[in-house]
Amino acid sequence: MKSFPAVRHLVFLFILSVIAVVGNATAQHAPIEPVPVCVTSLPLNGANELDSTSFLEKKAEFIAHMAATHGFNKAELECSFSQIHSNDRVSRLVRPAQSIRFKNWKAYRARFVEPIRVKAGAAFWEKYETALALAEKQYGVPAEIIVGIIGVETIYGRNTGNFRVLDVLATLAFDYPDILKRKARMMFFRNELEQTLLYARESGIDPRSLRGSYAGAVGWPQFMPGSIRRYAVDFDGDGKIDLINSPVDAIGSVANFLAEHGWKRGYATVFPANVDSGCGNPLSPYINQGLAAKNTLDDLKTACVSVNMQLPEKALFGLVDLQNGLRPTEYWLGTENFFAITHYNRSYFYAMSVIDLGRAVRAFRNSR
Repeated sequence: MKSFPAVRHLVFLFILSVIAVVGNATAQHAPIEPVPVCVTSLPLNGANELDSTSFLEKKAEFIAHMAATHGFNKAELECSFSQIHSNDRVSRLVRPAQSIRFKNWKAYRARFVEPIRVKAGAAFWEKYETALALAEKQYGVPAEIIVGIIGVETIYGRNTGNFRVLDVLATLAFDYPDILKRKARMMFFRNELEQTLLYARESGIDPRSLRGSYAGAVGWPQFMPGSIRRYAVDFDGDGKIDLINSPVDAIGSVANFLAEHGWKRGYATVFPANVDSGCGNPLSPYINQGLAAKNTLDDLKTACVSVNMQLPEKALFGLVDLQNGLRPTEYWLGTENFFAITHYNRSYFYAMSVIDLGRAVRAFRNSR
């Protein structure tokens, strides 16, 4: 019979041999590089579980483009995009309303210039007065305009949207409804999808974590991803741009956006105008002439447009027509600052709502 030390020695040798065999086997079968683990998730907000062949093909082409053009890891993108689906609800929301109704400025305005937003705007202005004053000093954009935009967009951060941005943008890039300007709109949203991935990589965030509107807009000011990369600023000085959690970054970013789109320091936005419909000269040459102030007051006088106040010399204007259903249209002369706001949203109604909400908030603050 062997002594106890001898037995212990044999057991030790046996264990070493087992470890060596297992180690060799593991080494032979270990992957050369890690393989992404794809954890599937349920579609969100009405996404289809079965995407069309066309959607899948466009998705694959986009992944190949991002890998070839921007150096993304193709396997990782395929993993992420296996969880991205076409969203029926988004497709329904981007379709124009079926019923044909008269445009109604008063009804549109009432949705935004109302007590809840006015009071919330006053509280927002009071809380972030320092940041708003700094933005006005740095970019020339008045606090009331910044307050108006953030109030119209999200009621001061209360409603920033809960759609998964990648689902939204993939739907609109690869499966846009078959309606007017479909091709151009698909190209726009495909670019925004590309911008989303670039923004996420630069910011060190998972793009699948982004939530926003049914059009893919993000954060307090509802910037599209491309606008975040071009115009958003780190206004609170913490070393990162965060439009989701930093109202101060939102304030500076809105001001920078407007400044980059032609905002003029110390300039008005609109002047009330009178139109003599019986003068015989058509207004049509001055209606819907794009997002720019192009006409002098002398030009507009030929169509019997006038104002009851002194206007800046050599200023250019655009004629703004705010239709009121069956009631008379309201006319204004928009300056370059008015049209800077329309670059945020291509709508005269939108720009006037921003201006009027900002004025209402300012008046409410001054009345207390």
